[in-house]
Amino acid sequence: MPTVAVDKADLFALLGKNYTTDEFDELCFQFGIELDEDTTDDVKGTDERPQLKIEVGANRYDMLCIEGIAQALNEYLGRVAPPNYRLSAPTTSLTVKPSTQQIRPYACAAILRGIHFTQRSYDSFIALQDKLHTNLCRHRTLVAMGTHDLDTLKPPFTYEALSPSEIKFVPLNQTVELDGHQLMEFYEKDKNLGKYLHIIRDSPVYPVILDSNRTVCSLPPIINSDHSKVSLNTKNVFIEITATDRTKAEIVVNQLVAMFSRYCEQPFSVEPVEIISAHNHESRICPNFTQRTLKCEVPYINSCLGLQLSPAEVCKLLSKMSVQAAPSQSDKDIIDVKIPITRPDILHQCDVMEDCAIAYGYNNLKKTTPKTAATVAQPLPINKVADILRVASAQSGWLEVMPLTLCSHDENFKFLNNLDDSRAVKLANPKTVEYQVVRTSLVPGILKTIKENKDHSLPIRVFECGDIVLKDDSERGASNQRNWCAAYAGKASGFELIQGLLGKIMQTFRTPWLSAADAKTGKKGYWIEQDDSVKMYFAGRGARIMYRAKAEAPAHNIGTIGVLHPEVLTRFELPFAVSLAEINAEVFL
Repeated sequence: MPTVAVDKADLFALLGKNYTTDEFDELCFQFGIELDEDTTDDVKGTDERPQLKIEVGANRYDMLCIEGIAQALNEYLGRVAPPNYRLSAPTTSLTVKPSTQQIRPYACAAILRGIHFTQRSYDSFIALQDKLHTNLCRHRTLVAMGTHDLDTLKPPFTYEALSPSEIKFVPLNQTVELDGHQLMEFYEKDKNLGKYLHIIRDSPVYPVILDSNRTVCSLPPIINSDHSKVSLNTKNVFIEITATDRTKAEIVVNQLVAMFSRYCEQPFSVEPVEIISAHNHESRICPNFTQRTLKCEVPYINSCLGLQLSPAEVCKLLSKMSVQAAPSQSDKDIIDVKIPITRPDILHQCDVMEDCAIAYGYNNLKKTTPKTAATVAQPLPINKVADILRVASAQSGWLEVMPLTLCSHDENFKFLNNLDDSRAVKLANPKTVEYQVVRTSLVPGILKTIKENKDHSLPIRVFECGDIVLKDDSERGASNQRNWCAAYAGKASGFELIQGLLGKIMQTFRTPWLSAADAKTGKKGYWIEQDDSVKMYFAGRGARIMYRAKAEAPAHNIGTIGVLHPEVLTRFELPFAVSLAEINAEVFL
């Protein structure tokens, strides 16, 4: 969740009211954002101006600056109407050359004419770009933006990809001209820009924005040219966006112009730029202010919120959230929603429903009981079984652990003396070797937990009741299976203790122990049979757990029990003996 620091006095001036900290905190809570900090007390006796640090939703890109926060809150409070964003006639173009297809193929642009910056609005302009770069743009890998003093450049513009040696310009706030290779060396150790060099460094060509005089405007996504630097005296701002994701590029340019066109000579008026794609001879006008439309069902909104709102009432609530809506002319249960350019987070009618809930007030929603039991969510039967297992294990003095469901391939197979049976779901692009497969047993997680706690006093008695995942022939290709596993670690193996816990579990499920003779008669119950095929156990000290759900039913293997082999203990760096048992809990359904 991004945190935006705004000037306290400026924000309250934009809101038309001075709030106490508690009052503003309550306003933020009602709107669905959070006041993280008020620095008024911290800056007393200094020249610094008090700030409010506000935590906003990660998908509310329109609230990453003071202008957007003030606009959203003012509309919520009913103080102002939504801005009427409009486009003037385009006067220039940006041609995207085919060479860019191999590195950053998409571009957008716009112009803010007659803009008037103050120091604080200029700082906000720069801060919004930084917030977008960090958040939506994924540290410039998806989108990068550059802003320029249009009066220092000569349109039209081109977006090209050139070899590094062909690109020569003076970088922002520098005095020496550098080519592409020299620029990479110059900024390699820079704490701000060095982290972005990898995005294009290994490419044979670098992207570059040029004007009609072949003057370099920027080398995206690294740095702008000092030639077109924006200052407080800038009157016309040229905004260029380059990206590997066209949708996100269009969102970014819309957010920038929506927030700062208010400072133009004609507020909320933006001059578009014609984007010409040379590789396919297509052109489009950017930015695109056409509002998206969405049809929403009023009964759906009412059923989610437990209300009985009319379509007109829903539309009125949505107006508080910067969303225009009107009852449909063709269906009394439908509203037609127009989504403004500032709300790319609205993708489905559930997002509209959420906005309606915020506008109505979560505190005003009444607690209601569903009319029929069928509408009440019920726990899955396997979850009831799991809860019984947990209670029985905990009552026996064992501690529950909750390891991760991902593990390395070796931990799941080699470390347990098992061969890969091809039933494990493997991650195509694991972040580290520790997260290569979805576990097919609870044993690796239990042993890793004991390893991390081996300095604790002995014995260590732990259990887990969780899911494993196995490949199968189902539509999804794999299925979850709920298992229960317990382990005893101490100076002695404690096999009798782990078998005693297994007996407690079976007793809880009314499953009696069967002797060898009883097992042959077909009675209901469980028993164990020595099985040296499970290689993670010490030879002669491993067994399979056999189970018959009811009399005369077939018996089947539901798990294993035994004393772990020393090789397994060594691989998990465990210096003491360990006994464990693992069963498939779904047999008790």
